[in-house]
Amino acid sequence: MNRITAGEQQEQRGFSGLREVVYYNWPMYVAGCLAAGAGLAVSHRLPGPAARIARLGAAAAAGLLATSTAATWWVYDRSKLQTFDWLDELLPAGPGEHLVVSAGLDETSRPLAARRPDHPQRVVDLYDRATMTEGSIRRARRRVPPVPGTLAGRPDRLPAATDSADTVLVVFAAHELRRAEDRRALFAEFARVLRPGGRLVLVEHLRDAANTAVYGPGARHFFSRRTWLGAAADAGLHPVAERRIAGLVTAFAFTQTDAPDRKDGTP
Repeated sequence: MNRITAGEQQEQRGFSGLREVVYYNWPMYVAGCLAAGAGLAVSHRLPGPAARIARLGAAAAAGLLATSTAATWWVYDRSKLQTFDWLDELLPAGPGEHLVVSAGLDETSRPLAARRPDHPQRVVDLYDRATMTEGSIRRARRRVPPVPGTLAGRPDRLPAATDSADTVLVVFAAHELRRAEDRRALFAEFARVLRPGGRLVLVEHLRDAANTAVYGPGARHFFSRRTWLGAAADAGLHPVAERRIAGLVTAFAFTQTDAPDRKDGTP
């Protein structure tokens, strides 16, 4: 396998560090600071029980800021997530001819292309300004523009031929599709474009106890493990590998349950 040095990995790392995440989501960080400060300030003007409640609220807001910031730093700056070494366990033979699917922020195609330049790569962006209205996505897209040659796609129509990819990689992107019908359509498209024996690699934070403990209500933006396994099963895909990264990120590898006859050609 072609390897890049640690210095090159740092330059070409695929995932936002703490500074970038704060930039993308700065309104939430400001709101958290204001909530903590306001609770502490108001507590000095309230009688005993109310003051204690205000101080507890301020402490909860400050604690959530601290835990989420520390977790983000650990996952995106210090863990093995950014090295892509974890991908070897999910794809022992490498990605082959692969499709990278993003949803407004592509931090996978560049480091993967640098890591395996001998494996053909295509990039599809599902960003839809009408449905993906969060400010964080707009800020991320301005800061990290799509790579040249990126193709626009829709959940129900990926610009790729049937049976044309050895691997499809969707990293921190599928959760941006908030409607269940869009996710079902997307997974059906994954199954269509994968060659028999090919693999879908899905990487996401999960709505679970660990992520809820550090991100609090923010973990509601993630989906559960059951949601992703169900979406895959509905498309005829079953899990063949799964690993936890940095304690807070889950990487799945799926392949087809069977290899039904499908028509060749582009959608």
